[in-house]
Amino acid sequence: MSSAHTVAADGAIPAPQVPRSRIVIASMVGTSIEFFDFYIYATAAVLVFPRLFFPAGNDTTALLASFATFGLAFIARPVGSILFGHFGDRIGRKATLVGSLLTMGVATFAIGLLPTYAAVGLWAPALLAIMRFTQGVGLGGEWSGAALLATETAKPGKRAWAAMYPQLGAPIGFFFANGIFLLIVIATGYDSVNSGTDHAFLTWGWRIPFLLSAIMVIIGLYVRLKLEETPVFKLAVERGQKVKTPLAQVFKTSWRQLIIGTFVMLATYTLFYIMTTWVVSYGTGKVSDVNGPKLAIPYTDFLELQLIAVLFFAALIPVAGLLADKYGRRPTLIVITSAIVLFGLSFHWFADPSSASAGKMLVFMCVGLGLMGLTFGPMSAVLPELFPTNVRYTGSGISYNTASILGAAVAPFIATWLVSSYGVGWVGVYLAIAASLTLISLIIMKETRDQSLDSV
Repeated sequence: MSSAHTVAADGAIPAPQVPRSRIVIASMVGTSIEFFDFYIYATAAVLVFPRLFFPAGNDTTALLASFATFGLAFIARPVGSILFGHFGDRIGRKATLVGSLLTMGVATFAIGLLPTYAAVGLWAPALLAIMRFTQGVGLGGEWSGAALLATETAKPGKRAWAAMYPQLGAPIGFFFANGIFLLIVIATGYDSVNSGTDHAFLTWGWRIPFLLSAIMVIIGLYVRLKLEETPVFKLAVERGQKVKTPLAQVFKTSWRQLIIGTFVMLATYTLFYIMTTWVVSYGTGKVSDVNGPKLAIPYTDFLELQLIAVLFFAALIPVAGLLADKYGRRPTLIVITSAIVLFGLSFHWFADPSSASAGKMLVFMCVGLGLMGLTFGPMSAVLPELFPTNVRYTGSGISYNTASILGAAVAPFIATWLVSSYGVGWVGVYLAIAASLTLISLIIMKETRDQSLDSV
């Protein structure tokens, strides 16, 4: 066994051989690109795809169909976590991270080239669905790899702080995705309520963010190709501790952790996709929409509110990392998740059409995305800490991405239906129920702050 990667006498894992700054950039840049790709689709799913990729007719039906393709990626994500998790636990974190980034990048670029329903009929939504599924496969392998890169190279007692860097990729990607869309909308003079399908934004403008993603992918690949394998994985290889079938092994030895990890993530996913995807259709929809009353805030104004609110998301992720290292994962997340329950019960006051205003919606989104930063920040430490080294990529990825089906894939669809049937207050009740399930999981979960990552 090479002495360069042997565990020291005090049990400490050796420091990585590459500069810490490179690890931080690689984990954060990669997830920023992945989430940028994901969010430009989320925005287009509300603004573009219902009008261009589905048959003309009922606006609500088209929106729900667009949300269905949006949800396809979440179904694909567990597939990606199994596929990339297998290689991540078998051949290493570095090569797998490169593969996941390429998968996501190619699919996103291709969406920017797709023909519309007017040009090819039903082939348009079919091709859109295929590319969306491929996006999900790529993202399914991305997050857990970036989280492991950060945690498996972290200093003792600083794992949650180190692990918050890949989490910062979410608000960074969100900010750039929506910022670019905002600039294009302003430049083309697009009005989401009154503009027709022949408008420049719907003709070619919406394609620009998808095509620009290619530049970001090239930058991400450059950074990641300069990485080395994590010391923790190197040790497992040298000891002969890799397994042939990580998927079978994780279900055999860590099935409880899979269930707990999935439900620990449930509130995070539900909150985020209510506050970023559904809220756009609710905030910018027509007041007389047959799918229930909406706020009819102009899209550019609403997007500006979102861009302000996402700053709270970004600012509170590091705070959550510090709190989770100081007080532990469980106490920190139990308090934050309890606050999410209370926030869910406040939806009627914040967002009811009879009393809502742009100012109240800004506060509403700042609180919601602030809570998102607090609950999301520690997750890239918590989920990897639940699993041993030889199945960590697979296990953390499956938990993270199965939660995406239960929490995110259906959240915009359920929220849209609840508003039309019972009112916006019930969207908050739905969030509170999801957060309550997360609370139960956190109570059952053992504290992982002091768990060694050098374990099999």
